[in-house]
Amino acid sequence: MTEHIIDASIVEADNSKREADLRRDYETLGERLDRRGISIDAVKAKVAKFSVAVPSWGVGTGGTRFAKFPGKGEPRDIFDKIEDCAVIAQLTQATKTISLHIPWDKADPNRLKQAASRFNLGFDAMNSNTFSDAKGQMQSYKFGSLSAYDKATRDQAIEHNLECIEIGKTIGSKALTIWIGDGSNFPGQVNFADQFANYLDSAKAIYAALPDDWHVYTEHKMYEPAFYSTVVQDWGTNYIIAKELGDKALCLVDLGHHAPNVNIEMIVSRLAQFGKLGGFHFNDSKYGDDDLDAGSVDPYRLFLVFNELVDIEARDADFHPAHMLDQSHNVTDPIESLMLSASDVQRSYAQALLVDRATLKAAQTDNDALTATQQLRQAFRTDVEPILALARLEAGGAIDPLAAYRASNYRAKVADIRPTVEGGSGGIV
Repeated sequence: MTEHIIDASIVEADNSKREADLRRDYETLGERLDRRGISIDAVKAKVAKFSVAVPSWGVGTGGTRFAKFPGKGEPRDIFDKIEDCAVIAQLTQATKTISLHIPWDKADPNRLKQAASRFNLGFDAMNSNTFSDAKGQMQSYKFGSLSAYDKATRDQAIEHNLECIEIGKTIGSKALTIWIGDGSNFPGQVNFADQFANYLDSAKAIYAALPDDWHVYTEHKMYEPAFYSTVVQDWGTNYIIAKELGDKALCLVDLGHHAPNVNIEMIVSRLAQFGKLGGFHFNDSKYGDDDLDAGSVDPYRLFLVFNELVDIEARDADFHPAHMLDQSHNVTDPIESLMLSASDVQRSYAQALLVDRATLKAAQTDNDALTATQQLRQAFRTDVEPILALARLEAGGAIDPLAAYRASNYRAKVADIRPTVEGGSGGIV
């Protein structure tokens, strides 16, 4: 039997105050959608199956480049993180898996599996870390990891990724995500071709160790922490890597890893068209890799990404990209932000399901720009909250996850158990 962190009676009490209004709103929305030839129950069924992974590091307070301001009840270890993730899953019913980061979350794999199974949670992609130095490691990644000039450093980085695969095999993960901070800060500091060749050789060694039913997701990032050049800096380079490695290698798209105004939804389409779209790290940004809550700055862009995903899904039944939140919460309770972000990702999916694909295709074929764009706007402007809320209710979650969470007083309770973390440290998570 699945355990619950928050007493079910608290969720039930909050739901009882909202259920009657929700069902009326759902019925009204259903009538409106029916006039558009859309079955609200069919949309709800798809939304109910949609899940986005929670990153273990996301339940802790993040930070800026200059400082970190810890919050109350910070998780002390991966087992506290799993409990926080269980709260998100219980209330939203939209986050069935956790993505671990090694070495931050390193623990006995069997204990990890047992801890997650208490809450009927699984594990998503493993994340390696060669962008910072771990205590006790022999070689430093200050001047690179998988692409470093020093072979001993490259070998160490490869071995770390192989360790992540072994942990993942035990806990039931099926993928490895690789992101490196390698690059340069000064013109002439590195030879671009040599550095990329080193990266490819290292990546091929990791790829060779992948189990047959695994994928490796390579992630690009335009800049930071290297500001002059970055080894895997854009989706084109990422595509080259995936092609060089093989069929099990796919590209991961983080919504914050692009220059302002870049057409991310078109990148999604291009990668999918050639079979190299692996998944997403959902967040939002204003200037760069801001790691803001998904949908908090540009919800229309999030919807446009899902418009492409639904279009691809309609053409390819075997298309199953990985979805994960990747955010840094500096001024909010991380659990609250992750719950709302999970709902906003689901919201964009539901809205994309409302697009009249036949009318859209006809307008595109006829070069009718306004009719085409109006199909998207109509779907985006539709309030699909009743669909999301009823899907949560029917799955045993909360109609209003934020209200139920605050009514539970969970943060104050764990703050009494978990020691207060000293502030003043620098850097992000």
